[in-house]
Amino acid sequence: MKDILIIIGASGHGKVVADIAIKMNKWQSIAFFDDDESIKASMGLKVIGNTTDAYIYIDKADFFVAIGNNATREKVQEKLMDEGMSVVSLIHPSAVIGTDVEIGIGTAVMAGVVINSSSKIGKGCIINTSSSLDHDNVIEDYVHISPGVNLAGTVKIGKGSWIGIGSVVSNNVNLCSGCKVGAGAVVVKDITESGTYVGVPVRRVVR
Repeated sequence: MKDILIIIGASGHGKVVADIAIKMNKWQSIAFFDDDESIKASMGLKVIGNTTDAYIYIDKADFFVAIGNNATREKVQEKLMDEGMSVVSLIHPSAVIGTDVEIGIGTAVMAGVVINSSSKIGKGCIINTSSSLDHDNVIEDYVHISPGVNLAGTVKIGKGSWIGIGSVVSNNVNLCSGCKVGAGAVVVKDITESGTYVGVPVRRVVR
């Protein structure tokens, strides 16, 4: 762990991430990178550069990628890791993490989250505010679990999927990679083809 944390992305998601980092109280200073040069500060924290400046801080700082888009977050985080940067996970102090839970690097676990025992969370995931993941869940890399999502036991979410706010996935259900599940949707059986799914129960509306 370094003395400095640099958060890449100073927009709304970056603000929530910064709040977690502040509450974790592990870094002497926290700053942002953002490629929008018009942004000079966020939440009272300075924007000190953009993603191309990361190498300057390779020996000085930990990094966290606070980009909401799954594909963009993956691209940026993988590049940082390939270049030997220290990428960290951020877990809000109010989150409840069960026994035998694995959380990959670069993942954010927000306030009020519950992750129950023997679940495995991949790298670069967003486990958003007040979502709940029951026992034996498998969340693959670069997934976004939106606020208020409820996943029952033994659910698997494939890489790069996005699970919309307030949606529900029943127990023993698998979702393939690249799924988008709309807000308030209910998934009661496996999804085997990528696409956008909405409704109760879900139906595919976009391939």
